[in-house]
Amino acid sequence: MEKLSWITTIKNAPYFIDENGENWTPIGQNDAVTWPDLSGLFRRKDVAQVEGHLAYLTAHGVTCLRIMLEYCQTEHRYFEKPVGRYQPHMIQFWDDLFVLCEKYKLRILLTPFDTFWMRRRWKHHPYNALNGGPCKSKTRWLTCPETLAAIKNRFSFVIERWGGSGVLFAWDLWNEIGPANALGEMDGLYVFVDQISDHIRQFELRLYGKTHPQTVSVFAPLMQQHDMSDLIFKHPKLDFASTHFYENKTINYPRNTADAAVATGEMVREALFHLPENRPFLDSEHGPIDYFKKRKNNLPEEFDDQYFLNMQWAHLASGGAGGGMRWPYRHPHVLTHGMRRAQLNLAGFLELIDWKTFKRQNLNEQIEVTNPHISVFGCGDDRQAVIWLLERQNYVRKKIVKKTNPEVEIAVPWLNAGLYRVSFWNTVSGKGEARELYHEADQLRISFHLPENNIALAIRKIAERAQVF
Repeated sequence: MEKLSWITTIKNAPYFIDENGENWTPIGQNDAVTWPDLSGLFRRKDVAQVEGHLAYLTAHGVTCLRIMLEYCQTEHRYFEKPVGRYQPHMIQFWDDLFVLCEKYKLRILLTPFDTFWMRRRWKHHPYNALNGGPCKSKTRWLTCPETLAAIKNRFSFVIERWGGSGVLFAWDLWNEIGPANALGEMDGLYVFVDQISDHIRQFELRLYGKTHPQTVSVFAPLMQQHDMSDLIFKHPKLDFASTHFYENKTINYPRNTADAAVATGEMVREALFHLPENRPFLDSEHGPIDYFKKRKNNLPEEFDDQYFLNMQWAHLASGGAGGGMRWPYRHPHVLTHGMRRAQLNLAGFLELIDWKTFKRQNLNEQIEVTNPHISVFGCGDDRQAVIWLLERQNYVRKKIVKKTNPEVEIAVPWLNAGLYRVSFWNTVSGKGEARELYHEADQLRISFHLPENNIALAIRKIAERAQVF
């Protein structure tokens, strides 16, 4: 079986490529050791079911899963117990998952701890000093020297056993980092990232002569309470930025399927404002968390599918890498078939852009549109652009949008003069059609009808001049 190449960032563009120089985009969602799609791998209870699921993911355009090394909602999925004794059944789980992901060309964004349940069930966790662990308080997870040593040892074990594989896309050094786990001080967060980043990079270089990309994730609302922009977006030892898109009035408890997309576009735009020029950005966790917790129930499936699709396209078109990574928030805790179709249709669109040369800037507020009821999400440079348009007027509380197919004209700035191929992509059917337009003015103007109440456009320069026959 051919080995998966490693993923890396690009020197002159804010996206990802593999070692062969081919475009690669993270399309996926969060998964976990105990959730239905992967649980059959633990103790090898149903390996065939898990393999079938991974094959299904690949067939639907999924390229990446974000997974925590352990999941401590219960007592049976700790990676270490006691600290330093790595659990055989968990090692077997990850051995098997890496083999299967290699087979189906899936990659993993790996984070070392399930910090949500670790915090809520701290009295049970092996790292707690009361249980023989190194840390006296969850307020010192990121600053306690003995705990830092244990975390480094955990990373060392993982790097040595699985770090040589291209299945490992990247490291999320800590899930939802924040000062509450560093004695309330921001300085401790910088020290933690410095130490863990250096440890991983040096260990990987010593073993493999190369390194996997690194990021650290944050709960987006926390950034409004603390000045974390430099840490999350600009830390010199991180390779890309990731935040978790939770917003109280739109994403967390959606009352329609349009407002969450608008919030997503605004959050991507804000992130790109803080980023170094060629650093990728992605939302690595989002979903209707408050609705799920308060209602103890799923969003209606058709509504949730549209909410998912809208957030996905708003993320990509605003300048994010891929469509963002949903936390399921459903019973059972898996994505719907409609969400998988949306991922497949996104994967088809990705082939229309050369991401490794795309020096995107956010254009959400620069693209002109003639219809006031349409929200525009876009990014571009002087040769390419990605645009997604969403009609808002029929999105009302808890209702599914009706089709109106309005005519619309947009004006796209910054594109150099030349001949462009404009591909119109139906996000529901996953099909597109293209036309060629010559452009020599300040803006490329495009007129069309909006199908399905939204449409994606891929714009790419194909020649300096229009062909004359």
